Amino acid sequence: MDTHGEKTGIFAKKGLWIGIGVGIFILVAFILPTPQSLIDVMEKYGYVNKMIEWEIAHNVEEASHKTMIVLGIVPMAVIFFAVEALPIGATGILMPLMAYFFGLLPFNAIGKTFAGDAPLFMLGVFALGATVVEVGFHKRLAVWLLGWTKGFWVPMIVLCFSMSIVGSFMSAPAMCSFMVPVMMAVYYGSVKANSPEGEAVVHDPALAKFLLFSLCFALNMGGPGTPSAGGRNVIMMGFFTEYGIPISYAGWMKYGWPLVPLGSGLLILYMWAFFSKNIKTRDLTPGLEYIKDETRKMGNMSYAEYITGGSLVLIVALWIFGGEATGLGGPALLALVIPVLFKTVPFENILKRISFNAWFMYCGALTLGALLKESGGALWLATTFLDGLSQIGMDKGYGLWVGMSAFSGLVTNFMSDAATVALIGPIVVPMGIMTGVAGEPWAIGMAVALASSFAHFLIVGSPANALTFALGIYPDTNKRVLEAIDFVKYGFGFFIISMLLLWIVGFLVIYPIVGFPEGILEQATQVLQSTAQ
Repeated sequence: MDTHGEKTGIFAKKGLWIGIGVGIFILVAFILPTPQSLIDVMEKYGYVNKMIEWEIAHNVEEASHKTMIVLGIVPMAVIFFAVEALPIGATGILMPLMAYFFGLLPFNAIGKTFAGDAPLFMLGVFALGATVVEVGFHKRLAVWLLGWTKGFWVPMIVLCFSMSIVGSFMSAPAMCSFMVPVMMAVYYGSVKANSPEGEAVVHDPALAKFLLFSLCFALNMGGPGTPSAGGRNVIMMGFFTEYGIPISYAGWMKYGWPLVPLGSGLLILYMWAFFSKNIKTRDLTPGLEYIKDETRKMGNMSYAEYITGGSLVLIVALWIFGGEATGLGGPALLALVIPVLFKTVPFENILKRISFNAWFMYCGALTLGALLKESGGALWLATTFLDGLSQIGMDKGYGLWVGMSAFSGLVTNFMSDAATVALIGPIVVPMGIMTGVAGEPWAIGMAVALASSFAHFLIVGSPANALTFALGIYPDTNKRVLEAIDFVKYGFGFFIISMLLLWIVGFLVIYPIVGFPEGILEQATQVLQSTAQ
């Protein structure tokens, strides 16, 4: 039955899920005893002293209790986000609200998590997508990219491979902001042509989800390809440099880029296996023709389209080449200003198209990530995981790569990929050095960074996920195509496949063939020893 995004069954019982989430929070935060290992980590790495300096705790007991509250928030937030027990924007706002009322961070620090570079970047990306759609420029983009294709599988193959390749070199959220409306236009043209004449459009939800998840997951799969695919890769490169073992742009591509086309091929097979039997509309040609007809009706490119296209090129160029001087948020905010200055789109129209529900959700996820990082909760989880690996003999070589990449892949679905690598990177590079295995510092560092791209199964896992959820709207009803639980249902399986690709092809094929430069273990060891002295 076509529910057009309306929840049914057990997932519609919001009161039940609110009760479960709150119950788990209370259990972890106020009933379970604080593990001694958590207290040890907080004292050893200075988290207790930091909280005392911030005046949010006065002793070890109070500091560790704050961290237990943070650890209790995590499962509650995951449940709320996954089943939409509350509107996802409200759940996002709940994160800083709880941080304020429980005193988990200094007030100024909480505000920064909601108004830093990443939130402003997302706001600008939403505005950019709104402008592109408002002037119709997305239709021209679709014709340029897919207009020559016909049938069903040829357009999908072109889409998956092209988006993952493009996503490995430039901003995946930017591509997502224009391509989601394109996919929905192709969808609508296809189902409209397949509906009885003179009657209402008969929707095909399986096709809509197929198109959106193919796009979203393809962009995520571009993440391992190059350093410019995301801040996570650049952060890991920085850790390598700190230990005197820098890696070049081309050097990174030797390990990461082969995973991009292979991942695209696996994605096509996965989507076919998941959705093939349920899709009713087997030909996308009418949708592609619909886009081409709409573009022809528009005539030559208008003034507004030229300005929009120019601003798009400018913003993407600043993202790629601006570096730390401009950040991500600075260029993105131009998307709110340029249309107003050049009088192409009324400011009110841009605001109407921005999904503030998804934006608040993403900001809340950043706050949750900051709480985990600054409270010591994330480091405790990482060290606990490492201790478990050592108990089963996975403390070096292939076992260590699998274990730490699995941890990175899981964590990146709950907090930003950059935050994940920033958290785990300082731990794993010294771990690689201490194993005494040649090449291990690079091997373990790359394993963590590459896995941090596979944020497929929660909306908060990546900006591309949030944008796909927010912008995937049925054109005729304005109802959402996706539910939050859909990412879990369809994304977790592809997360497992992505990890298997990394473990089998990345670790067993690419690592041995490419190899690791001689001397990096010795050089990194010297740096570590000099730092300790």
